[in-house]
Amino acid sequence: MNNENIRNAKNFDELLDIKYGKIGSENRDDFEEKAQYFVISEMLKEARKEANMTQEQLAEKIGTKKSYISRLENGKCDIQLSTLYRIFEFGLGKRINLIFG
Repeated sequence: MNNENIRNAKNFDELLDIKYGKIGSENRDDFEEKAQYFVISEMLKEARKEANMTQEQLAEKIGTKKSYISRLENGKCDIQLSTLYRIFEFGLGKRINLIFG
């Protein structure tokens, strides 16, 4: 990867191809996975703040520890779908809609 290629990228997809490889490559798949964790962690953090809750209050409400909520919000651990559901639906009173594509 060189700076010339980056400067000549015509759109964001080309930039991702240059920096992380084509879709389906190991490096790109790793990047995409981390990007999704980041999105989920930011959504969680934003929803918790909108609910005017601390990490400790949310953790208590769903029966887990503050450190776990912190790790989730910082993208430092994996999350099971059932846990994600419990946090948003029961802890924050939000609905979850999943789209697979």
